[in-house]
Amino acid sequence: MTRQPLWLALLSVVSMASPAWGHGAVVTYEQTITIQARYDNGDPMADAQVVIYGPDDAEAPQQTGKTDASGQFKFAPSEAQPGRWEVVVRQAGHGSSLIVPVGVAAAPQSAPAWGSKLLAGGAVIWGCIGTALFFSRGKGA
Repeated sequence: MTRQPLWLALLSVVSMASPAWGHGAVVTYEQTITIQARYDNGDPMADAQVVIYGPDDAEAPQQTGKTDASGQFKFAPSEAQPGRWEVVVRQAGHGSSLIVPVGVAAAPQSAPAWGSKLLAGGAVIWGCIGTALFFSRGKGA
């Protein structure tokens, strides 16, 4: 007889249990470009107007906004539109523009050609010879 109430109590507790829900998390990243706008004296251009033009259309802005209190503005250009993005920042008659290359490989830096090196070396040697001849001449000449 004592087994039946115990079994019934256990059954009621198990039937009332609900599944445990945990916290899920999703982490993503995004390639962003941060623009830092400052005046010539170093003060940040807070709340300055920012206009971003894509590489395909220099007339229609792709994005507009304002800088934050520290003069920063972040934007994520589309990798589907590689090229030169123009960023224009203006505030109270002050402003500047900046070209940001997106998805474009930087031009490779080439070393000076051997002819340039030879010419520079010859000029250095000739300069040393000329200096030596200048100081070796007598004062009476």
